[in-house]
Amino acid sequence: MEFRTFVFYFLAAILVVAGLRVITARNPVHAALYLVLAFFTASGIWMLLQAEFLAIALVLIYVGAVMVLFLFVVMMLDINLDRLREGFWSYLPLGSIIALLMVAEMGLVLGGNYLGLFEAEVPQTSIDHSNVQAVGRLLFTDYVYPFELASVILLVGIVAAVALTQRERRQSKAVSPSQQVFVKARDRYRVLQMPAEKKD
Repeated sequence: MEFRTFVFYFLAAILVVAGLRVITARNPVHAALYLVLAFFTASGIWMLLQAEFLAIALVLIYVGAVMVLFLFVVMMLDINLDRLREGFWSYLPLGSIIALLMVAEMGLVLGGNYLGLFEAEVPQTSIDHSNVQAVGRLLFTDYVYPFELASVILLVGIVAAVALTQRERRQSKAVSPSQQVFVKARDRYRVLQMPAEKKD
């Protein structure tokens, strides 16, 4: 078995397991950690295909957005943050294992490429060729309809998230300006006549 094939199957196995754990983990913190591992592993597979731009974009955009996703989960599910802080150190073993897997993946992909263990099966291009330009040309010519469909789906997701977070709250202190205009002074306070008290 070639080294490239071994690395691909290794990364693919981790990606499948991490993806399954994202949807089966009951703890949202564990699910977010497995999601970080899944995105990082997918970027390693992109690196094997020598698509460095897509790999870096996957890490920067999606791994960075996982924290925002975790915040949405915390807000939507009304999770008790005090309980999460109490069990902070209980997440250390899982976080350490995921960090070690990420380091191993980086070592396999980058080290194998640096040492020349990968066979040059991917056709090489000239130095003046730009991966970003090629991706942009394909995205807006051959795949323009799936790109527009994805943008509509994302727009629907944004509108749905805003609609869910703007639900009416019980202890709302909002005031209506139209009602404030018609307020009269005698409706706001009342003067009481009380007899004076004398101290003995």
